[in-house]
Amino acid sequence: MLTNRVKELRARHGMTQGLLAESVDVTRQTIVALEKGSYIPSLLLAMKISKAFGLPVEDIFYLEEEER
Repeated sequence: MLTNRVKELRARHGMTQGLLAESVDVTRQTIVALEKGSYIPSLLLAMKISKAFGLPVEDIFYLEEEER
């Protein structure tokens, strides 16, 4: 399962969902879905978010092991 730290990092940077969405050229609804874990971003979007936070992609998005 792909997990992310977008909500945490956005709050740490004092950004609203709208501001982050605008800076990475998506809708606020996309950021909402991403934060809820119901949307998996494209590589391009993940890289834009990475650049917005000044962090490597793998510090924002990571695989969470699922129990079998």
